[in-house]
Amino acid sequence: MNAHEIDYKIFGDDLQCVEVELDPNETVIAEAGSMMMMDGNIEMNTIFGDGSKNEKGLMNKLFKAGKRVLTGESLFMTTYTHRGVNKAHVTFAAPYPGKIVPMQLSEYGGKIICQKDAFLCAAKGVSVGIAFQRRLGVGFFGGEGFIMQKLEGDGMSFLHAGGTVIKKTLKEGELLEVDTGCIVAFTQRVDYNIRFQKGIKNTLFGGEGLFIAKLQGPGDVWIQSLPFSRLADRIYANSPKQGGSRKGEGSILGGLGDLIDGR
Repeated sequence: MNAHEIDYKIFGDDLQCVEVELDPNETVIAEAGSMMMMDGNIEMNTIFGDGSKNEKGLMNKLFKAGKRVLTGESLFMTTYTHRGVNKAHVTFAAPYPGKIVPMQLSEYGGKIICQKDAFLCAAKGVSVGIAFQRRLGVGFFGGEGFIMQKLEGDGMSFLHAGGTVIKKTLKEGELLEVDTGCIVAFTQRVDYNIRFQKGIKNTLFGGEGLFIAKLQGPGDVWIQSLPFSRLADRIYANSPKQGGSRKGEGSILGGLGDLIDGR
């Protein structure tokens, strides 16, 4: 293997964290700000790019770091290297309620395409890059735009997704239609496209938007039940500043309760 071999444990149910176990001189890479805790003999270092072994030269590092900005991520990533003896542990926390999905990239042809904010951490040697959507329709209306993340290599990687995550294995030619925001990741042989929602009533009142994503096998697909954008929209719509009320909480006081607590 080119990537470092790491062991791990996932803790929690809906607010999960992953504990990565490192042997001496093993390294894990992660998004800046995702670390929860680590042993004292682990060295933390902020770097440009992803620190993959095929990343050579300052200009190449700057170029790869600059591409990450296109996915909405930071210019920097953080490496955690065990500088002591025996074993050490570093733990990374999920940024919002959902599941952490472990993926051994060598089992999926060495490449996974995922939504822009799905990556959490990975063994050093995994390359974190960008994947452009070549179809105009997918780029404009596919929910993730023209740019998605791609993870390449043969090491262990960890993604995070909202709510419950379901893995579907599609056979050759098998078609799965999904809400555009619910796609977490898919393997490289899966064909990704979009279609217009059928029917005027479905389009205007169905609540699913104008477009549906089409994923055609062969390959594996990971689907999330609660995209962060959907969660954020609900919170924003029901916030007091946006006129949200307590009627959704089942309070028998209703508006009177809002007056009593100063809303």
